[in-house]
Amino acid sequence: MLEEARELGFLGPGPVETHLDHAAGFAEVLWRLTAGGGSGAGTSWPARAVDLGSGAGLPGLPLALWFPESSWVLVESSVRRAAFLRGAVRQLAVEERVEVAHERAEVVGRSLGRRGRFDLIVARSFGSPAVVAECGAPLLAVGGRAVVSEPPGGMPSRWPASGLGRLGMVPEATVSAAGWAYQVVRQRQPCPDRYPRRVGVPAKRPLF
Repeated sequence: MLEEARELGFLGPGPVETHLDHAAGFAEVLWRLTAGGGSGAGTSWPARAVDLGSGAGLPGLPLALWFPESSWVLVESSVRRAAFLRGAVRQLAVEERVEVAHERAEVVGRSLGRRGRFDLIVARSFGSPAVVAECGAPLLAVGGRAVVSEPPGGMPSRWPASGLGRLGMVPEATVSAAGWAYQVVRQRQPCPDRYPRRVGVPAKRPLF
């Protein structure tokens, strides 16, 4: 599946195994949060999750397989990538609990059926911290978390408490796992109704 994604131009450079290792780092972070008694802790956590800008299905599809009691929404704005993801979901026989949303993330965040409903947001290369936070916060339930891939070693300064606070979020930890760095952000209170802003605005006028 990932080899096909590479042939279609949906996967970046490096061996396929490296991309899977990166996804495994997300899983390690989630297992640590589960063991630590975090929001939704237990064998089924995360119960409901979103992969922002899923692209080739990373990290969402591997995480869906590694957490078999979870349900997922893979958000992808590209027509071709969304079609690939739907085929991958069928191939993996996970249609009952993995949905592909061919929408811009700002639109998904305004959906009444999805706003404030998720335990977890993951993002691999979706955008800057401000864009990930503004598009992810509206989807998270209070107590839910965003886990975001970060540059080597992590850069907590990219996630200022003052900026995140506008979205009801707080920075929780910078975590190293499987040789990669991840930022964990927690939804402390409901995201204000004014977010996310219109399509494209979070990137053009970032909150921080």
